[in-house]
Amino acid sequence: MTLPGFGLVRYDEIDSTNAEAIRRGEAGETGPLWIIAQSQTAGRGRRGRAWVSPRGNLMTTLLLTPARAPADWPQLSFVAALAVSAMVHRFAPRTSCALKWPNDVLLERRKVAGILLERSGSALAIGIGVNLAHFPTDTEFPATAISNYAEPPSPEQALAFLAAAFVPWYERWRVGGFVALKEHWLVGAAGLGAPIRARLTNEERTGLFEGIDDNGALLLRQEDRLQTITAGEVFF
Repeated sequence: MTLPGFGLVRYDEIDSTNAEAIRRGEAGETGPLWIIAQSQTAGRGRRGRAWVSPRGNLMTTLLLTPARAPADWPQLSFVAALAVSAMVHRFAPRTSCALKWPNDVLLERRKVAGILLERSGSALAIGIGVNLAHFPTDTEFPATAISNYAEPPSPEQALAFLAAAFVPWYERWRVGGFVALKEHWLVGAAGLGAPIRARLTNEERTGLFEGIDDNGALLLRQEDRLQTITAGEVFF
């Protein structure tokens, strides 16, 4: 497998593709480089959670130096989510795929993919995990896998499509910033206009999911007050 315009490194087993990207970034590598592993011994998700990493699922990280100011780099979680959504829909076309703020992808209202961004020297590691063949059953937010609805692709097939889908969304962001993505993301947003529960670091807030602002923050309507939430976890 080759990925035009990108480097590619394969591992049979590794602690974490994000950890490897961080090591490479701290050593001066700037990408763009895709790192893929068949299994991980220490995969992780947001907020330090473990990420179940069985063989047959996609575990990959893109190391790159984004072409905008570092303050804008967190917006690449939305770029990655749009690309992952396109990939999931490609291999499970008769299903409903949605985007869960801030960086998850849902398949039939269950989590099929997660995204983790981490700074690495002067570069950024965009970690992506997709449940192709397997999914955990003991998660707080229900999970699923493509294999529940269609013949799952191999990790290599999934990455090839994902890498190709990432390019046009990244270019749109590079040229036009987040506002060039915002409406596209909202079209696929899960729970838009509906009641949600937003879990923050030290509290939970409930209200209507009214949208996102021009930086990607969640807009939560509580009666006559509109709150802006920059980080948290959403439940429906």
